[in-house]
Amino acid sequence: LEMKKIFRLLMVAMGVLVMNSCSSDYLNTSPESSTGTATIFETADNMELAINGLYRQMTQQYGAFGQGYNGEGTIKHYLGNYASNDYNRFTSMNIYLLDNSYHINPQSTWIILPWYYYYRIIGNANAIIVYGPDAAGDEGKRDYIIAQAKVMRAYCYMQLSQRFHYAWFMGKSDEAKNGNGLVLRLDTSTGSMGLSSANDTYAQITTDLNEAIAVLEKEAYKRNAATENYQINKDVAYAVYARAALIKGDYATSAQYAQKARKDYPLMSNKDYFAGFNTPTSEWIWSSYGSETETLYYYSFFAYNGFEANTSAVRNYPITIGKALYESIPETDVRREMWLAPEPGEKYSQTNGQITDKKSPSYLKIFAKYPQIPSTAKIAAWHQMKFQTLDGVGVGHVNHFRASEMYLIEAECQYKMGNESAAQKLLEELNVTSGRDPQYTCTKTGDELFAEIKKYRGIELWGEGFGWFDLKRWNDPIDRKHFSEGGNSYLTYAVKCVQEQTNNWWTSVLPEKETNYNEEV
Repeated sequence: LEMKKIFRLLMVAMGVLVMNSCSSDYLNTSPESSTGTATIFETADNMELAINGLYRQMTQQYGAFGQGYNGEGTIKHYLGNYASNDYNRFTSMNIYLLDNSYHINPQSTWIILPWYYYYRIIGNANAIIVYGPDAAGDEGKRDYIIAQAKVMRAYCYMQLSQRFHYAWFMGKSDEAKNGNGLVLRLDTSTGSMGLSSANDTYAQITTDLNEAIAVLEKEAYKRNAATENYQINKDVAYAVYARAALIKGDYATSAQYAQKARKDYPLMSNKDYFAGFNTPTSEWIWSSYGSETETLYYYSFFAYNGFEANTSAVRNYPITIGKALYESIPETDVRREMWLAPEPGEKYSQTNGQITDKKSPSYLKIFAKYPQIPSTAKIAAWHQMKFQTLDGVGVGHVNHFRASEMYLIEAECQYKMGNESAAQKLLEELNVTSGRDPQYTCTKTGDELFAEIKKYRGIELWGEGFGWFDLKRWNDPIDRKHFSEGGNSYLTYAVKCVQEQTNNWWTSVLPEKETNYNEEV
């Protein structure tokens, strides 16, 4: 079936798998409805609709939380980008998110949302895994779908663990590994269930990925990376494995799987790099599907991040890169062109960075280069031009894994294992071989080399949802500086947050509605 027909049909599967998703009195970790229906799991063909339903849930509108809540895009936008050091949006909203004060509030949306969203997918993935083996029809197809569900479950538990378990660094190592934080539900049961440690969670992630990879590595289960990038294949499983192993400090395993994940995904050309990050390129390993016929309009990731989107969020509240990070990018690096640096002597607001003179060089430059920007849009110093809409209000494919991340994961792992020359070479390959900075060289060692790896994660992966997660993993502080301090952060957000001093080490307590429902937590 062509793509648009698939996504219309999968809504039928979602209707069976997820009913009354917003009407429940509580947020629980069990499936939200009885998914053991004979219809949806009767045949392998029906199961295909079910797995496509899981993919659709990653970009579905979650309007019960308010406008702009859209699954994976929301996790990236608010929880990954907003709360980091180098992503600025000049609005006084969401201060609890920006200063990390929400982690100890069990009623906070920022705690409830990821719990609800990921367990919603996990519950339905569990149904596929539990009931799928009894489906009639093509046995290979059935096993392929179950394998995809296992990777999806592993991915969701990995994402939850980063928020509800302590980071794996030494300052909290025992509690990070052995402290309880998640309900590790692996079946379709609906009763109360106790919490599991991070060690147990990552052991299950590893089991799921190993079992899935054994199936996905078979020659029959290839996909068209350009048109079926939303589907999970072996490379997606490798990428999840690489990221999960990095989070828990298993550097040898992480490096191994990062290399496997990027093997068939050459780094994109500079032309593709500047095409808007809205369509799969040669290096996209996994993404969520987007089209004008399946748009979420004002709820989508691109409605908030597409720099020329005709939405009030974009027009009135331009997104900018952190000034310090931008200024660290070499003049020879083409990525500098993804942000609008002010010209020498150019005036901009010291409150919100906006350029008010419509005849100023930067203002004229951006409108000349991108005439599709709404004429009423506000322009700011260090304005981002990385994300563009594909068409419509906020249409675009949302990337989850790409080869560039795998290079950076492998570089970090090699550094951690003492292989500094290998880490240097990987940074050079990412920057020089790709053409992003033909003059780049790396001779740094020790702490300076690690700082270089961190810097290029910040540059390369900016706006893709990694910022806050990386800071927590590294035990690095949030440190945003206002214009008066030489930075470009909104005054309300110009805060410094150190993990060991701030609200439970940036680790979220359980949602109150879960503890009220689940008697064993």
